[in-house]
Amino acid sequence: MLMAEGWSRHALRFSDYYSSLNHNNLWTPPRLKSREWMFIPWGSRPPDRHRGFIDKSELLKYLQSRAPHSCFHSTAYYNYPSERKMIDKEWLGADLIFDLDGDHLPGVSDRDFPTMINLIQEQAWSLWEDFLQPEFGFREEYIQTSFSGHRGFHIHVRDPKLFHLDSNARRELVNHIRGEGIDVRTTLAGPESQWKNRVQNGIQTVIEKLKNISSEKSKNKHLIDNFTSILVSRNNFSDNKLKTLSSKTITKKILQLADLSTDESRITRLNNDSSLLVFGESLTPLFWELVKGDSSVILGNAGETDEAVTVDVKRVIRHVGSLHGKCGLRVTDFPLKRLNPYDSEKFDPLSETIVFKGVKKTKLKFIVDDAIASLNGIEISGSKGEIVEANESLSMFLTLKGWAEVVR
Repeated sequence: MLMAEGWSRHALRFSDYYSSLNHNNLWTPPRLKSREWMFIPWGSRPPDRHRGFIDKSELLKYLQSRAPHSCFHSTAYYNYPSERKMIDKEWLGADLIFDLDGDHLPGVSDRDFPTMINLIQEQAWSLWEDFLQPEFGFREEYIQTSFSGHRGFHIHVRDPKLFHLDSNARRELVNHIRGEGIDVRTTLAGPESQWKNRVQNGIQTVIEKLKNISSEKSKNKHLIDNFTSILVSRNNFSDNKLKTLSSKTITKKILQLADLSTDESRITRLNNDSSLLVFGESLTPLFWELVKGDSSVILGNAGETDEAVTVDVKRVIRHVGSLHGKCGLRVTDFPLKRLNPYDSEKFDPLSETIVFKGVKKTKLKFIVDDAIASLNGIEISGSKGEIVEANESLSMFLTLKGWAEVVR
């Protein structure tokens, strides 16, 4: 793992934080004794893995003596979590985790941190509102929601009935959320369902965006980029020939689709009969992939989950209450209802996760272009070579992310 320059002063502050914790305010996951732990130390030392703790006191002692860069525990439960070989640990079951990470958002720069965080919070809420609760019947009493400390959110599902789901069953959940294997035409012709509603709304949204692209290509470059990245990332087209397309070719085809979408008679035919190849044999499958993959349908309504975390029953996840070594914010849990970004009491990850609140200003020089950070209502932006002054939380954030360095 690459470590930010000048990490030693951050390590000292992390140590201050862990020293301030006590037995009462240290959170631990259920079934603590059955979890494997992993810690990333500061500097270039390798991760400290295959750790097990009998109780809170042991864990607290470790955190206070090591003050690590990052802390993780297994989503799984084991008979022998400290064994070094996975087979010797004896897997007993695992929480079901949905990990939403903002750097997966098509068309969104991860250097515009406030925008990225707002969007990923909307998606995390949609994942719960549109899928996990209505379609899978998950119950709120088994849910723990947390901010990952950096770019996204975790939804932990701890329903005992789901502990023993294997990877294949978990993949089916992810595939349903992503719209994999959904045949658009069959869905539209079938009975009322959540996916039928999504597809119907998606058709109109995608056509509207395609028309905007056709009318002013230069002004709508963000839409073109967004559509291109959606199709590249899905890479599961029903027509295998399309898998060989480069992103440049996909962009060309999106522009062709855009021009065809301005023909009202074509759109009328499509609305009357979705089985028609109204955009031709090669472009119609692309159109349907866009309908399934467009942010207003899948991402906006479902959330792009980091499926490896959901599917892999032997993953590790960040420890709630620990500090994130890539930005200095705290991994923080909160009630599910506060995930709702439209609620007056919504959770604000850009203020409620700040631990270090020193007001002394540090002079920084940006070493990347077009970066925007915002913490506690204070926004700082800049490009390579620009000098700014920042309080402790922003200084730590910018330097740990590798966006800026301290001016000596």
